[in-house]
Amino acid sequence: MNSYDYSGKVAVVTGGANGIGAAVAERLVISGARVAIWDLDVTALEPRVAALPADSILPVTVDVSDFASVSAALENTEAGLSKVDVLINSAGIAGPTDTVAGYPPDEWRKVQAVNLDGTFHCCKAVIPAMIAGNYGRIVNVASIAGKEGNPNASAYSASKAAVIALTKSLGKETATHDIAVNCVTPATARTRILDQVTDEFIDYMLSKIPRGRFVTVEEITSMILWMASAENSFTTGAAFDLSGGRATY
Repeated sequence: MNSYDYSGKVAVVTGGANGIGAAVAERLVISGARVAIWDLDVTALEPRVAALPADSILPVTVDVSDFASVSAALENTEAGLSKVDVLINSAGIAGPTDTVAGYPPDEWRKVQAVNLDGTFHCCKAVIPAMIAGNYGRIVNVASIAGKEGNPNASAYSASKAAVIALTKSLGKETATHDIAVNCVTPATARTRILDQVTDEFIDYMLSKIPRGRFVTVEEITSMILWMASAENSFTTGAAFDLSGGRATY
């Protein structure tokens, strides 16, 4: 397990109650950070998060698809933890599996609202203070689907492709302020998001990974910990693959 010194740093992890976000929140605390857990349901913390020292985490209820809710969450976080040095955008939904022709428009909008708008809202909220303080690290959790496009998952694929482009734009905008904005594009991990899709779709996703298994949240966390650390002082606007060999570009 890699470790970086996050002493004195404050991180926000969206979707931090479970899945990738929970694993990242746990590792950040172990590495010395204080972490605000931004989630729609902070009463459903995974045991790994619930077991963390109470003075090291701040659960904040937030709907990332609503900018007013994000702004309020930031106010609560700054009041409780004083600042935000690191933002990990992990909140996301899969949406239904269906063809483009059959995709319900309201479900399409919901996926974009959480995955894309939510990432934009959180970046927009924290960036002004990061620029003023001349320091910041942002990691957006995208997906290999955003690079390759998965059949019957157009809304999810499109949202994650847009997150990759948003990452590149913001990375260029903030490059002279010691702010690193990068994204990670993992293959499928066994998290609660798989509850939203069919077994047939899960089998398809596994068949596309040359390593023959799903990525673990711990493997994703290890990459994110470096990306969000002070040690990552040069790379920005990049997409880091964790595809098990699936990525073709």
